Amino acid sequence: MADRTAHVTWSGSLMDGAGTITSVGSGAFGPLDVTWASRAEDSDGRTSPEELIAAAHAACFSMALSSGLAKAGTPPETLDVDATVTFVPGTGITEIALVVRGAVQGIDEATFVEAAEVAKANCPVSKALADVGEISIEASLT
Repeated sequence: MADRTAHVTWSGSLMDGAGTITSVGSGAFGPLDVTWASRAEDSDGRTSPEELIAAAHAACFSMALSSGLAKAGTPPETLDVDATVTFVPGTGITEIALVVRGAVQGIDEATFVEAAEVAKANCPVSKALADVGEISIEASLT
């Protein structure tokens, strides 16, 4: 078991206020500024919860796909993953799109797409986000 932590300080109202992700337990990053505008409009050099979710999902999916490919005897040379999280004010996260391009010797495109679908369904972040309306995947070999 592993617990991960983050600390955020917020000041002011939602629309006029601002926050800072002051620290994370690992010390890997921080401080990061966050505002409502960076979430719903232009990021202007600040992050948002959805951007952090996109990063977490891309990383988790990469790990899950790499593991699945390796267990099948075809570990990837590289996997390039983009994640786009769509946030609609008043509604929430409505869609997540994953796009993966992989260099994997010994498999065809159909096998790679199938492995990507399995990874999408089984990565812990995908499971945590199961209530999102749609999580799509586009996978291809390079």
